[in-house]
Amino acid sequence: MRREDDDVHAQTELLERLTAAIRRDERVLGLGLSGSMADGTADEHSDVDLVVVVRDEAYDEVMADRLGLIGSWASLVDGFTGEHVGEPRLIIALVGPPLLHVDFKFVRISDLGDRVGDPVVVWERDGSLTRALAARPAAGEGYDAAWVEERFWTWIHYGATKLARGELFEVIGFLGFLREVVHGPLAAALGGVAPRGVRRLETLAPDRARALEATVCGYDAAEAGAALVACVDLYRDWTARLTAPPRRNELAAGLVEDYLRDVVAPGAPR
Repeated sequence: MRREDDDVHAQTELLERLTAAIRRDERVLGLGLSGSMADGTADEHSDVDLVVVVRDEAYDEVMADRLGLIGSWASLVDGFTGEHVGEPRLIIALVGPPLLHVDFKFVRISDLGDRVGDPVVVWERDGSLTRALAARPAAGEGYDAAWVEERFWTWIHYGATKLARGELFEVIGFLGFLREVVHGPLAAALGGVAPRGVRRLETLAPDRARALEATVCGYDAAEAGAALVACVDLYRDWTARLTAPPRRNELAAGLVEDYLRDVVAPGAPR
């Protein structure tokens, strides 16, 4: 019989080896685990998301040699820093074989309290991780409806201008951005789960994931226009279902929707 743990056997073995290696470095106070490996939803394709907690006084020294340290902890294939995702403390790495994606986020013990979720403590040297996590609750992740509303209509106008100009690659990329930042998190929030872009949306919110198919297009102007209109229609529908819908900027919404529909179907009656 196949066991559930079989799906993450390679990740579990790697985590054990990393823990054994990391704990030998006295500058490191502990190791946390987040993501799907922590919440029990991991499968054979899952990343390993680690939080390496470092003594404050040793932090700069450790940060200067992160890739070297990771190479001493595991068989490093490739790695780079995470500025492109807004997290310069992060090293995104491939290790193996077997080839696995591992994210190493290096944090000071004094900064561990600033977080949106609680990592699972895999190992700690003196209980300091447990104390730091208990001292301050996690901020939590959530869909910020007001923040999105403030930006949504200007974003839609941007996409419509690219469509009007015939920049279809730009529109296709923009549609992916909307799904990642607006519709995926909104669909997850309506389903009562933490927003994570469009990750696992097919499982977490299958009906809304199917509805989002209307926002996907090929390299075709008519398809791209229909997808942009679908983005607006879904946004209006789904935000109306929120317990606390955002206060709509109806002036911006009306003008932008008129502009979009003129681009998609010039001269059509409104």
